[in-house]
Amino acid sequence: MKHDCCSHHHAPPETAIDPVCGMTVKIAGAKNTTVHDGHTYYFCNPKCLTKFTAEPARYLAPAEAAPAPKPVAAGTMFTCPMHPEVRQVGPGSCPICGMALEPEEVSLDQGPNEELVDMTRRLWIGGALAVPVVALDMGGHVLDLPHGTSSWIQLLFATPVVLWAGWPFFVRGVQSIARRALNMFTLIALGTGTAWLYSVAATVIGRPVYFESASVIIVLTLLGQVLELRAREATSGAIRGLLGLAPRTALRIARNGSDEEVAIEAIAVGDSLRVRPGEKVPVDGVLTDGNGSVDESSVTGEPMPVDKEAGARVIGGTVNRSGSFVMTAEKVGADTMLARIVKLVSEAQRSRAPIQRLADSVAGWFVPAVLLAAVISAAAWLIWGPPPTLEHALVAAVSVLIIACPCALGLATPMSIMVAVGRGAAAGVLVRNAEALERLEKVDTLVIDKTGTLTVGQPEIVEVTGGMETLRLAASLERGSEHPIARAITAFTLERRLAPAAVSDFRNHAGRGVSGTVEGKRLLLGNARFLKENGVDLGSFQRPVMLAVDGKLAGTIRFEDPIKETAPAALDALRKDGLRVIMLTGDNRRTAEAVARELGLTEFEAEVLPEDKAKVVARLKGEGRIVAMAGDGINDAPALAAADVGIAMGTGTDVAIESAGITLVKGDLTGIVRARTLSHATMKNIRQNLFFAFVYNAAGVPIAGGALFSLLGLMLSPMVAAAAMALSSVSVITNALRLRRLRL
Repeated sequence: MKHDCCSHHHAPPETAIDPVCGMTVKIAGAKNTTVHDGHTYYFCNPKCLTKFTAEPARYLAPAEAAPAPKPVAAGTMFTCPMHPEVRQVGPGSCPICGMALEPEEVSLDQGPNEELVDMTRRLWIGGALAVPVVALDMGGHVLDLPHGTSSWIQLLFATPVVLWAGWPFFVRGVQSIARRALNMFTLIALGTGTAWLYSVAATVIGRPVYFESASVIIVLTLLGQVLELRAREATSGAIRGLLGLAPRTALRIARNGSDEEVAIEAIAVGDSLRVRPGEKVPVDGVLTDGNGSVDESSVTGEPMPVDKEAGARVIGGTVNRSGSFVMTAEKVGADTMLARIVKLVSEAQRSRAPIQRLADSVAGWFVPAVLLAAVISAAAWLIWGPPPTLEHALVAAVSVLIIACPCALGLATPMSIMVAVGRGAAAGVLVRNAEALERLEKVDTLVIDKTGTLTVGQPEIVEVTGGMETLRLAASLERGSEHPIARAITAFTLERRLAPAAVSDFRNHAGRGVSGTVEGKRLLLGNARFLKENGVDLGSFQRPVMLAVDGKLAGTIRFEDPIKETAPAALDALRKDGLRVIMLTGDNRRTAEAVARELGLTEFEAEVLPEDKAKVVARLKGEGRIVAMAGDGINDAPALAAADVGIAMGTGTDVAIESAGITLVKGDLTGIVRARTLSHATMKNIRQNLFFAFVYNAAGVPIAGGALFSLLGLMLSPMVAAAAMALSSVSVITNALRLRRLRL
C-alpha cells in the first residue's frame, strides 16, 4: 500500500529537551515552562527554569554568550577581606595578616580568583610529592631501605614541596617580620623552615629527619588556604547572584513604534520599554500600558508574584511571569535599586563589627606569645627532657608554632558577617555595615513612623467640606508637592476634571502644611496647629487637613491611610521578642489614637514635628534605651541617623535610605522581624566561632608543647598539629556558611 507523505500531519512531540541541563522532559503536564522569543521551553525543575530566565542567551547560544573572563582592569582597587582599611591599586598581600587582597567590586566579567588557582595548583602538586615522603617515613622498614638512603630520597621529594609549594608562605612570613606585623605566616614559615633545615643537616650527619612533618604541614596549610579562598568566593556569590539578576538587553520602543533590542547600558531615563512574559524588567520605572504578574522575590524576598497595572512601579531585575506591558525608565545604571543593593552589600560585607575588636586585641599579642611559648617548650625539653632531647625540643617547638596559627581567630567574625549580609540581601534586608547588624540584636525599643511605615502611605480622601472649590484651591497649592497628601488631592481633582490654578509665593512648612497665593487669595493648607499659628480662628472645629482663604477657614479634607496588611502580625512578633514599640506621627491625636488602637499599640506620640522626631529618639537613648527607628520619609532622616539603628523602608526616599543602617527593600514591617532574626543568628554564629578559636588555641599550645608526655608518654606530631590547625579554620568557615541556610 502506497502512503502519501503529505496526506497527513506529523504528531506533535511528546518530549522536549531542557536547554539548561539537557534532560528529557515530558511535555504533557509539564509545570516548569517559559516562553522566549515566541518559543516554549520546558524544564525538569524550577532551578533550571530560574537559570534560563536569568540568562536565556547563555543556554541558547553558549558559545556566544560565554565570553572569556576579562582580566582585572588597570587601576582596580584591592582590599583585604579581613582588614578593609587596607586598600591599594592592584593585587598584593595584606601587610597586617598576609592574606591575598581581592578586588573591592565584584563583577560578572571578572576572571577566576588567581590566588585560588595558584594555591590549588600548589596543593595538588605538593600533595603528590608529599605522598612518597610520608610513605618512606612511615613504612621505610617495610622496604628495608638504609636510613641514609631513605633520608636522601625524602629530601629529594620534600624540597620542592617546602620551597616551591610553600614558597608564598615564606614570602609572606619574611614580609611580616620586615613590616613588624607578625601573623600566621610568620609561624608557618618558622615552623616548616626550621623542620626542613634541621632535616637537611640531619640527612648529612645521619640523624632522624622530619621531612614528612615539613611536607605535610605545607600541604595541610595549602588545603586550609584553598578551603578558605573557596569560602570567600562563596560569600561573594550573593553579589554575583544580584549582578546576574540584571538582563543584558532590553526591548526599547522606537519613535516609529517598532521594538529594537538594545544593550542595558544604552537605556536612558524616559525611554519606553516593552517587557514580555518570562522576561526581566530591565531597569526601575513605572508601568504605563498593559499589565503583568511580576516575581519580585529575588529583590524584595516576597514569595508571591505581584500584579502590576498602569501607574505601578517596577524594579529592574525582577521577572514578569505573565502578561505584557510597556514601562517608562525612571532610574538607570548605578541609580537602580539593584545597583544600589549591590553597592550596599559589597560595602557591608567588608565592614567590621565592634566585636571584632576583641579578636584584634588578642591577635596583637598572640603571635609573639606563641613564639615565646615555642622557645620555652624547646628550652624545657633541652634541659629536662629525656633523650633524644634535641629531637624532642624540635618537635615541641614546631608543633607549638603550627597548632597556634591564629587563622581561625582572624576568620571568626569576617566570615560570619560576609555570609550574613549576603543572606540578608537575598531576603530583602540590606545591611549597610556590620555595626548595625550587631547593634540590632541589643535593641530594646523600636520607634516607628506612622505614614508609609505602619500605613500604606497613600492616603485617600473620604470627606470634603466646602465643596469642590476647596479641592480646586487645595490642588492648586499642592500641584508641585510630592507629599502623599498632595498626591491624593491631585489625583482626586484629576478624576473630577478640576483644573488647578497657578500658585505664587509657595512655601512648604515641614510637618505643618503649605502656603501660597492663588488667584490673588492667600491660602493656608495644613493641620490645626499650623492654621492657629497663622491667626485663623477654628473654634472647636478640627480636621486633619484644613484650608484657610485670606485668614478664614474655608473648608476641610479628611483622609484615610490604610494600614499595611502585614503590620499587625509583624508588631505582634516584635513585641513577643521583647521590644517596646512606640509610634510617632505628625497627625492629630485623634487619628493617632485610631491607628494605635487598631494595631494594639499602647504608646504613641502625635503631632510630632520632623525636627522633634530626633529629639524623641535622643530622649529615649538618654533613658538608657537602645533604640531603633523605622521610617521612610525625608523628615525621618534625622531620627534615623540619631537612633542606634536606623531602619529605612526601601519604598521611601533616598535621603532616608542613606541615613539608615538597615534598609528593607519591600518596605514591609515583616522585614524588621527578618532583620532581628538575622542579627541574633549572626551574633550567635560569631560567638561560636570566637569560642572555637580561643578554646582551640588555649588548649592546643600546652598539648603541642608536651603537656601529655608526663601523663601518657605522648608527643604531639607536627603533622597532627598541622591537621588540627587546618581543622580549626575549616570548623569556623563551615559554621559561618551555615548562615546561608538561615530561614528568614
